Parts: sequence; structure tokens; C-alpha cells
Amino acid sequence: MHDEFLCHVTGYGTCDGRRIGVPLGTYRAPTLALALWWLRDRASWIADRLDPQPEAEHLPPGALVPVSGTVADVPAVLRAWCRDVAQQGLVGDELAAGRLVRVAVSDDTTEYELLAESVDALRMQRTTATLFAPVA
Repeated sequence: MHDEFLCHVTGYGTCDGRRIGVPLGTYRAPTLALALWWLRDRASWIADRLDPQPEAEHLPPGALVPVSGTVADVPAVLRAWCRDVAQQGLVGDELAAGRLVRVAVSDDTTEYELLAESVDALRMQRTTATLFAPVA
């Protein structure tokens, strides 16, 4: 069982023809349960910012308009992922096995990526990748 997990959330877009990533948060989770909680919390956080309630006090009337039906509904996808108990179980199993987990969803302008990986697995990769044979 892996004990510690590094979690990241990044938004990617295109600027001047180049793909640019903007870090939206990082968390070093001391347990698997906290890693899963943080990923769901960040997915909900993104969804709430992309799709706020129309009656929110800080929004002037008419500030929100529906998007085209051909545009991916990122907030709905993220909220569904958060509620999907089976998906959460699969993510937990992958992390517990030491594998990198990537959840990505995008619309026509931006990709939102949630990543998580075991700190122990990262350490093991570094150890095996830096073994050198002594030079005689």
C-alpha cells in the first residue's frame, strides 16, 4: 500500500500557438482517502467556477448565457465524475497500486487535468533510474 500521494490540477490552453499550462493547485495527501477527497473537491471547485448559479449575488443580471449544445459541458462531466462511486473506486485502486492517475476533460478552448500519483512510486522510479555502474 502506498501511503502518500502527490496531486495536481492544471488548466491548459493555447496562447500564441503554444500549449500553456496554468497550475490550479497541488496537494501532498498523507492518505489515499485524502487524495481522493482533494481530487473530488478540486473537480467540484472547477465546475462551480465554470458554471456558477445564475442567482449568485456577485453576478450581474444577464451575465451568464447558455453555451452551444455542441460544446462539451465540462462542469457536468466533472460533477458526474465526483458522484461516480465506481470511478472513485477505480482511481483509488490505481493509486494504491502505485500507478499514475489522470482525469482530463476539455471543451473547445481549455483542458482541465487532475493528476495523482504515489510519492513512494515516484521515489522508486528515481532510485531505479539513477543507478550507475562504477567506472573502473
